[in-house]
Amino acid sequence: MANSSVVKIPEVKLSSSSTSGHHRNIPVIGMGSAADNLDGNNLKLAVLEAIKVGYRHFDTASLYGSEKALGDAIAEALRIGLVTCREELFITSKLWCTEAHPHLVKPALQKSLSSLQMAYLDLYLIHWPISAKPVEKYVYPIPEEELQPMDFKAVWEAMEECQRLGLTKSIGVSNFSCKKLETILSFATIPPSVNQVEMNPVWQQRKLVEFGKANGIVITAFSPLGGIGSSWGTNRVMDNETLNHIAKAHGKTVAQVCLRWIIEQGATAVVKSFSRERMKLNLEIFD
Repeated sequence: MANSSVVKIPEVKLSSSSTSGHHRNIPVIGMGSAADNLDGNNLKLAVLEAIKVGYRHFDTASLYGSEKALGDAIAEALRIGLVTCREELFITSKLWCTEAHPHLVKPALQKSLSSLQMAYLDLYLIHWPISAKPVEKYVYPIPEEELQPMDFKAVWEAMEECQRLGLTKSIGVSNFSCKKLETILSFATIPPSVNQVEMNPVWQQRKLVEFGKANGIVITAFSPLGGIGSSWGTNRVMDNETLNHIAKAHGKTVAQVCLRWIIEQGATAVVKSFSRERMKLNLEIFD
């Protein structure tokens, strides 16, 4: 039986999450799975712990190499009754640049679903607003000579078709500027539900947040704590003097202050932690 004592995370409605009038809600805090030198078994155990404390949104991507471990964890959670059905969870994955070509979008999504052992995603994002030469192996960063301009209209039409087919409940983008969002909106029949970008109190993305509010696009923050521990991250957020002062004054951690700030901007966040204690602390922000 599912644990009734877990934290209930608030949700935000996605405006374009259905072609049948039933909108999907996204939890305001989710668990990220991008990690350098990812250990699949450690991720599986961490996801199970996350479900136990209340996480229901899990963010992955074909690039991360975490889809299989996440799928294994969710299958195990269903088997042992941590959740009663797939519909209790919100799963996001992303289309990598090498597959951001009209004819490769659907096969890429189907490959992600196979890795996750699922029939559908809740949200599928274009990972970056650029395409790259199709290759078998995912590489980041992509060699400059392999980058290609994206055919935004054709790729977005393929994303829309995936939603219409029920392979994903919602579609969106990641790392898109206001200008690129305007391009998508100029021809979209299903507008993007989400734009996932780096966002934290030190990198506030005010223009994107306001653009999102004006156009029904939810902003999801990645690296809400500054990406500490990742190859691209820094300590600028966690060591920020003002944030530390606020945290001390309120008896909270800097991470809690950052996550609460993001939610107060009307955005959502995905935060990565494999520590049960930090997972719990990250959810103690709704008081």
